[in-house]
Amino acid sequence: MEFGYNHNLLNKSVKYIEGDILKRKPDIYLFFAVILLSLFGIIMIYSASYIWAEYKFNDSFKYVKQQTLFFIIGVTLMIIVSKINYNFYKDKALKIFLSSIVLLVLVLIPGIGSVRNGSRSWFGIGSFGVQPSEFAKISLIILTSKYITNSNKFLKNIKKGVIPILAILFFVFGLIMLQPDFGTGMIIVVSIIAMLYVAGVNMKFFIGLGVIGIVGIVILILIAPYRIDRITSFLNPWADPLGTGFQIIQSLYAIGPGGILGMGLGNSRQKHFYLPEPQTDFIFSIISEEFGFLGILIVSGLFIFILYRGIRVSLKCDDSFGKYLSFGMTFQMLIQTIMNLMVVVGLIPVTGVTLPFLSYGGSSLLVSMISIGIILNISENNN
Repeated sequence: MEFGYNHNLLNKSVKYIEGDILKRKPDIYLFFAVILLSLFGIIMIYSASYIWAEYKFNDSFKYVKQQTLFFIIGVTLMIIVSKINYNFYKDKALKIFLSSIVLLVLVLIPGIGSVRNGSRSWFGIGSFGVQPSEFAKISLIILTSKYITNSNKFLKNIKKGVIPILAILFFVFGLIMLQPDFGTGMIIVVSIIAMLYVAGVNMKFFIGLGVIGIVGIVILILIAPYRIDRITSFLNPWADPLGTGFQIIQSLYAIGPGGILGMGLGNSRQKHFYLPEPQTDFIFSIISEEFGFLGILIVSGLFIFILYRGIRVSLKCDDSFGKYLSFGMTFQMLIQTIMNLMVVVGLIPVTGVTLPFLSYGGSSLLVSMISIGIILNISENNN
């Protein structure tokens, strides 16, 4: 007995998974830069967290063990994703997006989503937590890349070309704000608007949208007292040094003494119960304290190199979908990095945004790794 099969389906699957990998190579420099930065992140997570971990869990390796596990999973996913032809996401864009919407709705349901730090934005799996809003970043960038590619000729018409994708964007933003997670929501909004801008949407439209956005942000701040506290602590953290201004002040106390070469690995003072949860949003403060200005230069240099390679992939890509997709993935990491660094030096209020590849957090690391995997495949198919 012979078993038949669909030749077209088989050929299409092979095209997605295999591509032309024997002849082409992904951006190996980008790959190793990400690995190097992530490994340094694991070292710094241990240095920043072992005192807190010993106190809270009686296990100084608690955070670093979890992050190492996510690093292994993340690298595996990055390699697998780098071998999946990026056009697969174009075909499945709507299904991927709808799946992320389902997760954003489910996380809001008590008993399914868990509350951490005042936000119902996590799926708790044992001692681990997964944030669906992180994966919504990727799904919306994929959907927007496909939309721009298919509707590019309509983008000059605001009503037909721009309003539909903005409606989807602010629907997602609304779901994320119900958690609430203002930092992640802003990253998504800024990333998608940047994609529309490079696609050729009229600059005057963004000026008007910016005014509306400022008004909306003011309203969001006024209806949530904790956001008002963050604003006042940002403007004058020393007005309430033991309350709303505590984190920013302790972060600046960590950065200030670092000097040129820092106090040395493991010698941070602020991680001794001064700076809360130093392994997450404020890990750059500990890096600054222990490695000084030299450490800041090295870490900043690695970020700049990763972002440069991502933009380079976008510029060299001949396919419109791949061009917008790689730009969106890269810009999303850029805006997240900038927001985190601006928080730790006191330039903007605390947002709860992690530093890609360095901060403790499985969801953030996995999404960053998957994003890099997609960029690597685009580079492989367009070099």
